Amino acid sequence: MDLAEAPPLTASVAVLRAAVEPLPSLDAPAFGAAFDCFAQSRIVLLGEASHGTSEFYRARAAITRRLIERHGFTIVAVEADWPDAAAIDRYVRHSPHQAMSSAPFTRFPTWMWRNTDVDGFISFLRGHNAATRPPAEKVGFYGLDLYNMTASIAAVLAYLDRVDPKAADVARERYACLSPWSREPASYGQASLTEGYAICQIPVTRILVDLLKRELQYTQQDRAQYFDAAQNAHLVADAESYYRAMYLGSNESWKLRDQHMFKTLQNILAQPGPNRKAVVWAHNSHIGDARFTDMGQARGELNIGQLCRQAYGAEACLVGFGTHAGTVAAATDWDGSMEVKTVRPSLPGSYEALCHQVGAERFLLDLRPGQHDDLRRVLARPRLERYIGVIYRPETERWSHYSHATLPDQYDAFAWFDETHAVTPLPTPVTAGEDETYPFGL
Repeated sequence: MDLAEAPPLTASVAVLRAAVEPLPSLDAPAFGAAFDCFAQSRIVLLGEASHGTSEFYRARAAITRRLIERHGFTIVAVEADWPDAAAIDRYVRHSPHQAMSSAPFTRFPTWMWRNTDVDGFISFLRGHNAATRPPAEKVGFYGLDLYNMTASIAAVLAYLDRVDPKAADVARERYACLSPWSREPASYGQASLTEGYAICQIPVTRILVDLLKRELQYTQQDRAQYFDAAQNAHLVADAESYYRAMYLGSNESWKLRDQHMFKTLQNILAQPGPNRKAVVWAHNSHIGDARFTDMGQARGELNIGQLCRQAYGAEACLVGFGTHAGTVAAATDWDGSMEVKTVRPSLPGSYEALCHQVGAERFLLDLRPGQHDDLRRVLARPRLERYIGVIYRPETERWSHYSHATLPDQYDAFAWFDETHAVTPLPTPVTAGEDETYPFGL
């Protein structure tokens, strides 16, 4: 927006204009360098205001590339299911291919990870790891989420079939408890409620416990494969609890999910290797400290951003992302088709509307105490903040997509893109020169 056409300056907008750091284009090397001030952290959490905006993916890719190449980060952990991300991880590390019953990220919402921006970032990771370097220094790609329970069960059984066939037989019997709900795991919660107890909690937990008890035995064969199997077993056990809580409509389901994401991140960080520093990609609602939002204050929920701050203090850096208008890839209903939808201009009184009045195409706000205290002061009053997930319903936007938050306490920094555009979805067929290990091939 041309500054000459901007609304009359208010005191708050004037303070913002004085504090913003303009950002270059996303393709410029200087873009990632603008975030070097956060590189001393052990964990850098990069958010997004929606799951279907290209600029957010491209910005996170540029920042992450910089953190990897210049600052020794070796972990990329994303809001995605562990078994799907593990296929990407094997590809970028040039590890042996393992067949899956279905291609990664082919469950709704496919565009969240099967898009051209993620595809380009995966190509960078594979190229980076191709350079001669010890395996421990290769960058890994990990999933923190817990939805793909069926694929995780298959991965645990495939691992045990290789290393301990007798244990595999026992695990197969125990996991059979979940087989009636394999296609619709959410319905497991209803069944558990009807029966009056957690039908499968004990069997799936025993599988995890048995794996952990045999860690020394199994890791003598291959530590990485054992870790993958153990994380899949953790996922199944936590998903069983999650689906029970979700059916009851309890806030407990959100907490269980983010606690699983946090525990998974901690397990990744605890693996052997130098410079175990992580970049996390997740929605703003997960990485912005929940204690300073309606979700924490009104609903008693927590999230991975809050848990990272509580555990790691200043070693965790939380970066939120926002936009005023443009387009977004989203569905109208769960399991619906992807649509390219117009993002309505931000509501008056929101943080987004305030940022829009700055009149800059892209900028960064450093919200850490001691950096711009006047900025923190003018932003300290709770305002509306917009959250678009995989569902976007503009007709009910105020109630569906806005919630109150306190931005300077919620994040350590906030990256702004005034107008944004929808991601370009895959799938695409395997291209010339790629083989069956290519993770987005069909």
